[in-house]
Amino acid sequence: MNTAPLPEPRTAAALVARRRKTEAALERVRQAIARLRREKAQVSVAAVARRADVSRTFLYDNVEARAAVVAAMAQAGERRSRTFAEQDGEREATWRERARNAEDALKAAHTEILTQRTRIGELIGQISDLQAEWTEETIHRITTENTTLKQRVRQLTTDNRTLDERLTAVRSNLRFQDRRIADLEAQIAGT
Repeated sequence: MNTAPLPEPRTAAALVARRRKTEAALERVRQAIARLRREKAQVSVAAVARRADVSRTFLYDNVEARAAVVAAMAQAGERRSRTFAEQDGEREATWRERARNAEDALKAAHTEILTQRTRIGELIGQISDLQAEWTEETIHRITTENTTLKQRVRQLTTDNRTLDERLTAVRSNLRFQDRRIADLEAQIAGT
């Protein structure tokens, strides 16, 4: 028996509308490619986007649209030194590498924070267990060490936040670069 909750009617309607809109855009892309072939015009991302009245981002993001454009460009024999698919793969590889680096640093910061919290807990436990036997000097030393460790935890938390911001910035830069590359491709195709 399927126990998955059914989507709300408004959500389901929105999903259906989104699918229809995507299918309509894909059909316009197919028709635009066919027109370009009939006219023996150059098949490019910019040309297909203009003729199909879709964004270049749609052509990059939608797997079917991207495959149709790549296939049309290959059939037309319009190979450039770097193909559409290679550029996409390279961008994705650099983004993935940056994301992995940021995630590794984030993971290391989380591990260090956990280690410091564990150490703080051990020290607090030692203080409460042995407080009656300790001198004022020992208590002061441990309190100072505890304060130092808390400052280290705050620093690591700040570093963690900084790494999160960098990851967000890297993703934003990648999106900007994608748009810039699409604009440059359009300029190249236009000349």
